[in-house]
Amino acid sequence: MLSRIAESLFWIGRYMERADDTARLLDVHLQSLLEDPWAEEDLACRSLLSVMDCEDPPAGEIGRAHVLDVLAYDRVSPSAIAGSIVSTRENARRAREIISTELWEAVNGTWNQLPAHLFVAQPHDFFQWVRERAAVVAGIVDSATARDDTWQYLVLGRSIERADMTARLLTTRALAGASGPDWTTLLRSCGAHESYLRRYRGQVSDESAAGFLLIDQLFPRSIVHALGQAEACLDALEPPSESATVSKARLYLGHARTSLEYASPEDILHRLPAKMETVQRACSAASDAIRSRYFPSGAPTTWVGEAL
Repeated sequence: MLSRIAESLFWIGRYMERADDTARLLDVHLQSLLEDPWAEEDLACRSLLSVMDCEDPPAGEIGRAHVLDVLAYDRVSPSAIAGSIVSTRENARRAREIISTELWEAVNGTWNQLPAHLFVAQPHDFFQWVRERAAVVAGIVDSATARDDTWQYLVLGRSIERADMTARLLTTRALAGASGPDWTTLLRSCGAHESYLRRYRGQVSDESAAGFLLIDQLFPRSIVHALGQAEACLDALEPPSESATVSKARLYLGHARTSLEYASPEDILHRLPAKMETVQRACSAASDAIRSRYFPSGAPTTWVGEAL
């Protein structure tokens, strides 16, 4: 597979997952502001923008309208929901020769429907539409794509982005403190609430809820599960051998996974911001290592003589 095609597949997975997870994060943020009329909106919005690595907001008070403009409706920035959808479609166009017609139609249809959903609907309705479209794309990837390199690159990008965005979601909870969304709200935003109740039989606690989103081995949106899935994709793309050294991407992801997997939920909860920062740094470093290994676009072209 050409490196440019592989890179496009990787970013299709990342951008569509980014749109989905950003919609979930913003939905939780707006809901917490609506439920608490005494919340400091300016501080909460600035904290969210900081967690999402956005540029420093302008001086003066900012509110939910500014956050929506930056993280939801901006069609240029790939950090925003609309920008992620536009970037997903562009990468799907570049990889059109590899992806299935069904997947292309799902991505292109989402892009075509985007203008009709921007600014018109209530934010919650827009977020719901984004989650539904992301679920359609993910369902096609998982149900109608052969488990070859195409699927591995798509799921590799999706898994790294999911681990990173779940860490950001939990960071917003830690920074907001008592005024932020409770764990039940976070579980609902990840689609994890009912699975969590079945696992713990209704005995809700901060430690168990945090553990479910962080280290549960079976729930697909937990950070440990997402990191493990990314490692499995890397193993499939380049199976390790006894003589080969472990790739940098595996080292970064494996270190982040084991630092959570073998720690107690109480310890993680006590140091949640620092732990989540470690996960985000590992995902960023792994993404850079994957780009250097599989998508060396900056490498100079070298010519070799013909073999006669």
